[in-house]
Amino acid sequence: MKIKIINEKNLWQKFFDDNCSSSFLHSWEWGEFQQSLGYPIVRLGLFNNKNQLEAICLVIKIKSRRGSFLFVPHGPIIANHLTSNIKHIKKILFELLKSLKEIAKRENYWFIRIAPIFEDKNEYQKIFSDLGFKKAPIYMHAETTWELPLTNKTEEELLSSMRKTTRYLIKKAARDGVLIEKTEDPKALKIFYNLYQETAKREKFTPFSFDFIKKEFAAFSKSKNAMIFLAKITSFDSNQFKPSSTTSFNYLASSIIIFTKNAAFYHQGASLHTKIPATYLLQWEAIKEAKNRGCLIYNFWGIYDEQRPKRTPKSWQGLTLFKTGFSGQIKRFLPTQDYIISKKYYLTYLWEKFLMWKRLK
Repeated sequence: MKIKIINEKNLWQKFFDDNCSSSFLHSWEWGEFQQSLGYPIVRLGLFNNKNQLEAICLVIKIKSRRGSFLFVPHGPIIANHLTSNIKHIKKILFELLKSLKEIAKRENYWFIRIAPIFEDKNEYQKIFSDLGFKKAPIYMHAETTWELPLTNKTEEELLSSMRKTTRYLIKKAARDGVLIEKTEDPKALKIFYNLYQETAKREKFTPFSFDFIKKEFAAFSKSKNAMIFLAKITSFDSNQFKPSSTTSFNYLASSIIIFTKNAAFYHQGASLHTKIPATYLLQWEAIKEAKNRGCLIYNFWGIYDEQRPKRTPKSWQGLTLFKTGFSGQIKRFLPTQDYIISKKYYLTYLWEKFLMWKRLK
């Protein structure tokens, strides 16, 4: 096996498209986005003796106040035909770890962090344990997601599989006069961000900056893989909806949906607090857009997991009830894994244990 740096977009993206539908965090666009934020990246490819690509690994180099580490987001991606071969997967990860250790020691990184794309099964956990990894004190990206399969289902069948209340609220939003706009125009990000700030105040979380949202959208919109959904109402009952001074008066909700060849991802969402169920109709229109694009899966992203109460905040329970109402299935990835290079790692460990405690309050 040989590890090579991949600089050819077509080679990387074809392998990603052919072998991944569970996450967009190893797409070419995500690497471009990280670079726009100022993080150096390296794209590694593992080739067999016949020079066939068997795995790709996006590495983000992070140096921050919390620590200095190499991060692999929802990866590495391994060829589908190899995913049942545990011995071969271990060999691939062993070779990748050797390369990552060389980079970390040469460039003075404290540890290596991998958020695996593998399902949470004992055989995969054993691979990481055998290689010397330990469970990270904090998650970087969603470790439990909710997925709605779209293949071989009509719109009527998708609707009928939903929770009765969800189906009712989709129809109610339409009766209430909610209209859904779909756009790739970055000017609409201002509407999204105003709603997003309102959501952050209400739900008491720290929002991403406008620059972060703008750059993420820009990275994916270049390849037509990002779309902004806006739910608006042209007339309203003042008992149901009181406009905010910081939002366009008739916009109730917005989402940014990221697309890959095989899946759509509800990654960023925002809404006003109102009795009008605009978010339900918005999600239904996003699901239909994903189906029209030929996506196999609509991924609602992170949810609260009762089996992992120390890895997912209880504050997600309401959002989880909303997401699961559209029908689908849970998907659990292995918890984020750390490989220690320097004793300085424990400074990060203690700080992140505190951060995780705050998240779970």
